[in-house]
Amino acid sequence: MILTGSKIASSLKNGDIIIKPFSSKNITTNSYDFHLGNQITEYVNHVLDPKKNNKTREITLSDKGLRLEPNKLYLGHTLEVIGSNKYVPIIRGKSSTGRIGLFIHITADLIDIGSINQYTLMLHATQPVYIYPGMPIGQVTFWSVKGDIDVLYNGKYQGLNGPQPSQIHKDFN
Repeated sequence: MILTGSKIASSLKNGDIIIKPFSSKNITTNSYDFHLGNQITEYVNHVLDPKKNNKTREITLSDKGLRLEPNKLYLGHTLEVIGSNKYVPIIRGKSSTGRIGLFIHITADLIDIGSINQYTLMLHATQPVYIYPGMPIGQVTFWSVKGDIDVLYNGKYQGLNGPQPSQIHKDFN
């Protein structure tokens, strides 16, 4: 079941949910609005190979923003560190973000229990669009689980900050 805004707020107070930095103005009826961080990663090569560690370059967003081009993948990140050892976070784009043709994730909207990070956003623009550091870009919902929580996430992306390129090449070894 999805948590309501008031349950998210009370779960923050008792430590069952982590959102840093936190502002109560970003709590909605059943989600929390998160913001774009100031780092963008882009792949150097047009053709990507999942068996290789693909080269990237880093861009720091300024207040002037960055124009995203269609048919290109950009990796951004949440400004906030978000997670829970009790609930399952799911990230989604805000409808206002989608209405300007910006997708914030291609896959991977489901966050594992115990994953507490700045989350990498897979940004894809359907037409040229500007992004800015700190802009409201998405929302996170929290879902209760049915069954025991036997293991918390402790995978290759745990505890990281900023956008993280794919590490799928490690799965081929």
